[in-house]
Amino acid sequence: MKVVLAYSGGLDTSIILHWLRENYDAEVITFTADLGQREEVEPARAKALSMGVPEENIHIEDLREEFTRDFVYPMFRANTIYEGEYLLGTSIARPLIAKRLVEIAAEHQADAVSHGATGKGNDQVRFELGAYALSPDIEVIAPWRIWDLGSRESLMAYASARDIPIEMTRGASSPFSMDANLLHISYEGGPLEDPWTEPPAEMWRWSVSPAEAPNEATYVDLTYECGDIVAIDGTAMSPAEVLTRLNDLGGANGIGRLDIVENRYVGMKSRGAYETPGGTIMLRAHRAIESLTLDREVAHLKDSLMPRYAELIYNGYWWSPEREMLQVAIDHSQRCVSGAVRAKLYKGNVDIVGRCSPDSLFDDKIATFEEDEGAYNQGDAEGFIKLNALRLRNLARKRG
Repeated sequence: MKVVLAYSGGLDTSIILHWLRENYDAEVITFTADLGQREEVEPARAKALSMGVPEENIHIEDLREEFTRDFVYPMFRANTIYEGEYLLGTSIARPLIAKRLVEIAAEHQADAVSHGATGKGNDQVRFELGAYALSPDIEVIAPWRIWDLGSRESLMAYASARDIPIEMTRGASSPFSMDANLLHISYEGGPLEDPWTEPPAEMWRWSVSPAEAPNEATYVDLTYECGDIVAIDGTAMSPAEVLTRLNDLGGANGIGRLDIVENRYVGMKSRGAYETPGGTIMLRAHRAIESLTLDREVAHLKDSLMPRYAELIYNGYWWSPEREMLQVAIDHSQRCVSGAVRAKLYKGNVDIVGRCSPDSLFDDKIATFEEDEGAYNQGDAEGFIKLNALRLRNLARKRG
């Protein structure tokens, strides 16, 4: 049996690699993705080799551009947030990982794919829905739902009994479960399991405290084409370069911290903390350029569709026909969302202080409070108001 394993080289996936061999007599192919998590991925190669995985069965890939271009950017065209706050940093990475898992499985003619997501979380759903949508006959092996290893102590004992090499971190280990990619870093567990406990100051890794951010504001100009940022301060950049630069600018100004309790798809509530500096800037700026370029009813309809679109991504349905249908509508709305936005970054805040577009629907001849030279007949408003008030007046008379 051949199995493609989503592999980090850490404790969990190193044990899973051995466990798959032990319980399935499997030939294991490892897949490690660089999604911009700011950690070296190459050590996973040495770790896999030390565990007897042949070089030809080790896949380590830089997916930062594909991740940002084909997943993050389309999501931000919809101004996507889950439950009013969460920018979906973990959720949006999973469909790409699932895609590469099944593609590598096809290349190796593998029988199954495997992952290290637990049976309590959303990621198991996201990985597996993606895998089945793209490869309906693939087998998925989820060790955390099968084995009897339920704690770090039992994992360490398993590793020790089987001489599985585990690097021991010197000093105090982080109490948090963390996941990072180019869009965000998340924190769960440890003291965060008490929703009343404030996240400790030393937890945050990507941003300074807003209180300690510079006393001078940073201004940044973002150039848009068809809803996507293509340049910063006049310098053309690729999608991954844009997000990397905005992460640096946002983090330096204390932008993008979030502490929420969210509803997981599997049914429980979960408390998590997130840092999404670049994404927070992108969301505010995109809404600003849309405010100039989108027709009112298109903008309102798009906003009404967004919660459903966000829910689909959060719950793992990126590869579903309904998400693809919504994406077509969203992308159609972005044809004229081009121009520039100027953002002011200051102590955790993103203020939009300027926006312009060759496709702007803003007409100063109509909007002005000065003499409009006949561009708008204010007397027309009387009939407009009376027609809209007709049902209200009729209801008031009936109720007497």
